[in-house]
Parts: sequence; structure tokens; C-alpha cells
Amino acid sequence: MRTLGIVVPCFNEEEALPETTRRLAVVLNDLQEKGKIGPDSRVYFVDDGSRDGTWQSIRGLAETYGFVRGMKLSRNQGHQSALLAGLMHARGDCLVSIDADLQDDLTAIESMLDAHAAGADIVYGVRKNRKTDSLFKRWSAEWYYRVLALMGVEVVFNHADYRLMSRRAIDALREFGEVNLFLRGIIPKLGFNTATVYYDRAERIAGESKYPLRKMLGLALQGVTSFSVFPLRVITFLGFLISAVSFLVVCWVLWVRFVAGEAVPGWSSILLPMSLLGGIQLLSLGVIGEYLGKIYLETKRRPRYFIQEVVARDSQEPGS
Repeated sequence: MRTLGIVVPCFNEEEALPETTRRLAVVLNDLQEKGKIGPDSRVYFVDDGSRDGTWQSIRGLAETYGFVRGMKLSRNQGHQSALLAGLMHARGDCLVSIDADLQDDLTAIESMLDAHAAGADIVYGVRKNRKTDSLFKRWSAEWYYRVLALMGVEVVFNHADYRLMSRRAIDALREFGEVNLFLRGIIPKLGFNTATVYYDRAERIAGESKYPLRKMLGLALQGVTSFSVFPLRVITFLGFLISAVSFLVVCWVLWVRFVAGEAVPGWSSILLPMSLLGGIQLLSLGVIGEYLGKIYLETKRRPRYFIQEVVARDSQEPGS
């Protein structure tokens, strides 16, 4: 039978972990009784440098439950790096990634396993709707996916990081060495057979969201600049457009001066073009600078994370 690994990135999730572990235990037991996974299936909690008692809670859970494994990163590296660390070090014929707040429906894991058994190497968990989100978050998230698609970035609409990946897909993901991580854009590039499972998203079981507006905007920018050169092409288009308009303005000024015989008085004819050109230039430099910053970080080839400590009740499996 297949062994299943469930990877759970954690950042300041001390309040949620006991209930998360209880619910995951029910899911694992149910799947084992149905013969869909083997008894060696595990849950891997990855502590992303939490500032509360998350790691102490993970240690206690790992000492209490044989299916729990804990991994602590040396410092906070961000959700994507913590998730990648779990995927790279967890064991199992297939791995499911899920957030610690359990807003994603756990019953969808069985459907993912069925799709995997039918031949899918990657199974995406996709939300049926966004009724639990605020109006602003719902609107901004849906438009973000549409804008990414328009820019040529291959993403799955309304899919975050709830997915199943086979061991073959995990080994392929290992070949990607980029530092600027956006797994929602990387994983569709793996290819292989894919499937989609739809589910309803619930409220958080405890604590508060770890993705405030600032982090959401950062992840959005990461997705655009890591997988699309569309903004650079927009700058090129604007350059041609403004050059053409400027040429027409020059022709108009020369006509007024030498043909009409009088110059147009006032400051607007000078101030407005200067302001327009200055704004476009600064915006263009900002976009180019963002891409240069990404290149700068990639060329350094710095490690994406360090594992400080691992815990497991079974000493024969220290790294998982």
C-alpha cells in the first residue's frame, strides 16, 4: 500500500496544532481502514521560525503520537521555503501539503488519493468558491489569478498550496534551484499527469491569518516577476508610444513657431510633458530594478533554508 506524507508548514500556530493533529489522526486512521494508505504514513510539521510555543508543541506531539514528525528551520524563511523544506525531506510514495489552520477540507485528501491511484502525479485542491473571504480579498484574489494568466504565467485558478504530489513529481521539483520561490507557478511547469479536486474552504480553527495584505502583495509580486517578462514588454511598448507622441508634439511646436508665426504662451506645454515623462521613467526604473534584484539574489545561489532540529518518537526515522 502507498505511504502518505502530509506536510504542514507552521508559523505561530501554537493554538491550532493540537486540534490539527487530532483531525489529521482521524483522517489517517480512516484512510488506513479503507486500505488506501499504509500504516507508515506520517504528518510532518515544519516550524518556520515561530516566535510562540509552536516548536515546543510540535515536540510534545511528536513524543506523544507515533505518526507525527517535526522539523524546525533555523529562522523564519517564509511559507514557500518552509513548504519546500517539508516536501524535500518528508518520506512517502505521495505527499500532500496543507496549511496548519485546516481551512482546506481534509476529506478532499481521499479524493486526491483516488486521482493519484488513477494515474495523476499531481492533484490540485481547488476552492469551489470564496464565500469565506472578505469582499476585498475575494475580488483581489480572483483578479490576481486572471492577471497572471494574461501575463502568460501558468497557474491553477483558485488553487493555493493544497495539493498531492507523487514521488516522481517531488523528485522533479528537486531539480528547481531558484531562490525566489513561487511554488504555485513552479509546479505546473513539472508537467506529468494532473487532476483537480474541488472543495469548500472553512474558517480557521484557531489563531489568525499569517498572510496579511503586505505578505499577499509580496507573494503576488513574486509570482509576476518570477514567471513573466510582461512588465518589461509593457515598458518597451510605452517607450515606443511616448516616443511617437513626443515626435508629434515636436512637429506641432515647430509648426506653431515657424508656420503659424506665434508661440503658445504658458507653462503647461512644458510642465505636463516633463511630469509625464518623469513619472514613466521612474516607474520603468522601478520595474527594471525589481527584475535586477531577482537576478542578483539568484546569482548568489544562497541556501533557501537550514534545518536546525528534527524530532520523531521513532529514532529510526530521524529526518522525517
